[in-house]
Amino acid sequence: MDKFWKNTIWQQFGAAIDMLENAINACPEYLWKDTSQQPEFWYISFHTLFFLDYYLTPSQDQFTPPSPFTMDELDPSGKMPERSYAKFELMTYLRHGREKCHKVISEIKEEEARCYRGPDWLGLTLAELLLYNMRHVQHHAAQLNLILRQRTASAPGWIRKSR
Repeated sequence: MDKFWKNTIWQQFGAAIDMLENAINACPEYLWKDTSQQPEFWYISFHTLFFLDYYLTPSQDQFTPPSPFTMDELDPSGKMPERSYAKFELMTYLRHGREKCHKVISEIKEEEARCYRGPDWLGLTLAELLLYNMRHVQHHAAQLNLILRQRTASAPGWIRKSR
């Protein structure tokens, strides 16, 4: 994959991650674990970061989230994490995901982009999986921004391309 396309994909994927970061940072403490909001703000943030990381891994067998996170998010019964995660823990996970995403995109080769990768049940090529993953991140960043706007009357603005 040529440098132009790698840069283009990164600028947009990075912008989606930046928007997620801004939403997490904008969340006031009282809303972070507010159980009247279902799912809770922290959980939507965690879920998004978990799958950002998961979808960037070549295969499910090779995936292990960094500590303190577990594989519970993949439990088909919908098992929730044993505890809520603090904002600083998720910001660390976000940095991990951003770095991993940038590395995957910068190292992708044309032939790899056309190969099927990731969870078998998705049936996507690496190129499709990157776009799918970016859409997933942006979907939840928008969901978090909606919660912020509804609950605080304020939300971070749009980012047109990655910083």
